[in-house]
Parts: sequence; C-alpha cells; structure tokens
Amino acid sequence: MEAGATIKAHGERKLNKYACACAVVGSMISIIFGYDTGVMSGAMIFIKEEFTIKEGQLEVLAGILNLCALVGSLCAGRTSDYIGRRYTIVLASIIFMLGSILMGYSPNYGVLLAGRCIAGVGVGFALMIAPVYAAEISSANTRGFLSSLPEIGISTGILLGYISNNVFARLSLKLGWRIMLGIAALPSLFLAIGILKMPESPRWLIMQGRLGEAKKIMYKVCDDSEEAEERLKDIKKAAGIDENCTDETVIVPKSKTAQGEAGVWKELLFKPTPTVRRMLIAGVGIHFFEHATGTEAVILYGPRIFKKAGVMAKRKLLLATVGVGLTKLTFITISTFIIDRVGRRKLLLVSITGMIVALTGLGTCLTMVEHAEKKLLWALVLSLIFVYMFIMFFNIGLCPVCWVYSAEIFPMNLRAAGASVSVGMNRVMNATVSMTFLSLADAITYGGAFYLYASVAVVAWFFVYFCLPETKGRRLEEMEEIFSKGAVNSKNGNRQVELVDS
Repeated sequence: MEAGATIKAHGERKLNKYACACAVVGSMISIIFGYDTGVMSGAMIFIKEEFTIKEGQLEVLAGILNLCALVGSLCAGRTSDYIGRRYTIVLASIIFMLGSILMGYSPNYGVLLAGRCIAGVGVGFALMIAPVYAAEISSANTRGFLSSLPEIGISTGILLGYISNNVFARLSLKLGWRIMLGIAALPSLFLAIGILKMPESPRWLIMQGRLGEAKKIMYKVCDDSEEAEERLKDIKKAAGIDENCTDETVIVPKSKTAQGEAGVWKELLFKPTPTVRRMLIAGVGIHFFEHATGTEAVILYGPRIFKKAGVMAKRKLLLATVGVGLTKLTFITISTFIIDRVGRRKLLLVSITGMIVALTGLGTCLTMVEHAEKKLLWALVLSLIFVYMFIMFFNIGLCPVCWVYSAEIFPMNLRAAGASVSVGMNRVMNATVSMTFLSLADAITYGGAFYLYASVAVVAWFFVYFCLPETKGRRLEEMEEIFSKGAVNSKNGNRQVELVDS
C-alpha cells in the first residue's frame, strides 16, 4: 500500500476508546516518576538543612537517579522482550515503590541516596516501556497522541510534586520532606496491582507466535474488523509470518523475533544497516538534545534560579515552581492534541526556536542581575517570563516528541532495544546536567550557563532539520521505508535533504 493511501485510509478514523484506556493506564507510572522529580526540587532545601550536606552532595542526590535510570532503561528493553510490555510496567512500579519507601525512611544521607538509586532503576524501566506500549497499542493516526500520554503523566507528577512541597513544608523539618518522598510508594503499589488488568501488546504477542491472543486484542483496540485485519497483516509480515496464517500459535522465524542478546545488539549497534544507523542516530540524538539544552537545570534547580533572579522568601520560591509545573502541564497537553495534526518535525523546529530565544533572554537577565549593585526589578520580572517561556516552548515540542519519535521509528524486532538505548542517552544527559549545573554556574556564572545551553539548542535545531524525517500518519511497519530513502522529507517545504552515510 502506498504511503498516501495509508494516510488516507486511516485519516478519518477516530480515537479508539479501549486503546486510549490502555495507554492511559500504562502511562500512569509516569505520574509517579514526575512526582519524584518535582518534589525533589523542593525537598533538597530541607534535606540540606537537616543533614548539613555540601553543594556537591546535593548535585549527586539530584543526578544519581538518572544514572541508575540508565541501568534500568538498558535492562528494560530486553526484559520487555522476554516477559512482555505489561509485566515490565508492573516490575517498574514495584522497584519504584521500594525506592520510595527507603527514601521516606532515610535516617541519614547514605540511606536516602540508596533509596534514590533504587527508585532510579524503576524510573529507567518506566521511561522506556510506557511510550513503547502506547505506540504498539495505537493506530497510525492516533499514535502521536497516545505515545505523548506518558509525558502528560510526567508533567502532572511534577506539578503534584511542587504542590506537595508547599503542603508538607509546613510540617516539622524531620517529617516534612520524608513524607514528600515516601508517599509515592502508595500509588506505585496500586498501579502494580491495577496494571494486571491491561492487555498485552498485540505486536509483542505476535513476536511470540501467539496469534490468537493478538487477534482478540487487536479487534478491541481497532474500531472495525477491516482495520484490525490490516494491522495484523502488516505485523505478521514484519515478523516473518505468512500473512494468511490463521493458526492460534506459530513458531516465529528466529531472524524476525527478539534474537539472543548478542544478536540484537549486533544488529542495532555493532553492524547496523544504513537504515538502522539513521534510526539510531535520530533516536539517540533527539534524546541527547532534550536534556543538553538545559531543561533539567530549570526544572530541578528552579528555586535556585528564582533566588538568583531576586526571589528570596522560601515560600515564594516554592510557589514560583508551582507556576513552572502548571505551565509545563498546560503546554504538553496542548502538544498531545496537535502532534498528529501538525507533525513531529514542525513541532520540534518551532519548539527549539522558542527555546533558543528564551535561554538567551534568561542568560542576559541573570548576567545583568549578577553584575548589578542593587536589585533589578525589571530583570527579575523578565527572568520569570523567560523561564516560563522556556518551559512553554520545551513542552510544546521537544519534550513530548522525542519520546514519541524514539518509540515509533525502530523495526519491530529492535524496537524495545532501540528505545532503551535512546532512553539510556536521555538519562545520561539528564544526570550530566543535574550533577553539573551548580558547578557550571559557579564556574561561568548562571547567565553563562544558560548562554551555553542556548548554543546547544542552536545545534539541536540543525540536527532536527537535517536528520529527522516526518513520521506523522505513517504505520510502524513503514518506518524502515521512510529511513531507507536516506532523505528528510518535509511535506510542507516540498524539499529533500540527503543524509550521508558515514
């Protein structure tokens, strides 16, 4: 079937309620992760006060979760191929629950750090599996929307974390921040139990040769039998199964299934085809730039940035972060509803352009504040505006699209592994920014740090422009065709830019 015909065939289909419900439940673990990220920004103020730790130890506490998430995300790809997408989400919930309990107990800094590490492994599992599950359960015309739901969950969780900071800050020093961190264990437990009601990904079931089960689920997540049969036919073809096969269970050719560990990594990393190499560069690259542009510095160290700009009262600092959370949730929700209409490339280019302006403006304002002999009210106001502007543009494009993109572009037999490598890069850069921002700001000033992030955002814009083809409205089984052409096809610009294989 031609690409144009495919888009036309699916363009009029509505959102399937059952598929949407599955994606919503699968994305709920992202709320818990987002909560931990948001609540830690405020909790660190009280943790430093009780344990009297140094700035370097705070950086380690902030960033260690992401280093451990790297381990979790790399393990999640192969784990989800063996035990399925659904049970991988259950495992992520249980691991995160254990980490939250330990953080809530924390008699000293060492135990707190250990709990943060365990929670980080669970985060790595969650970040990789939630968008992959949503992408595999959805149809082509709603995949962007459903695959963006985990990001809405993260944004919701971050906002809840900021609100929690304000609520529990009124308690005693020893009790307040422990409740902030430990309370996340309860929803983790409920999610681990409730997620067992979800169906397994039909694509994973077909990879296991369980055609009967896959067909039953596919008929539920599709609006009519024609769509279900068409999607089943495409997946069977990608898995190397005769498309006319009607057996309940079949043996899938080893070349098409999730091969042994060495086979998958060889095909993905060590001896990739030119097509897979382009996919890997696109998936890993977009995740690199999501955090290399400084988003974690703004979200995690928001109170410190506001303090540097001139907001001094502790309560006002925490309230300012609530505004960040509201802005993030608002614009990522907007993005979720327009991503399948506007397209991935256009959203990314507009998003990064706005980020460049906001980061440059914030760097300028903070530089003026740092060199001023008295408080500059105009610089304080503009700093707040540029922070919210950065959050707005980041969440309208780069934040949700990078997760959708990396979950949809890889071939079926490499999707879990490819997504896990992409998420691994995401966590490495998240940890790098988290653990270096305070030291970087001390070395080159806060303004200089944001000028640096702005320059990285410029590079990110060109990377998207030259290396990322549009995937809007295309079936997962068409991705190899898109990337094998070796060109970035801009539908609106009617132009092609050749990619050169290294």
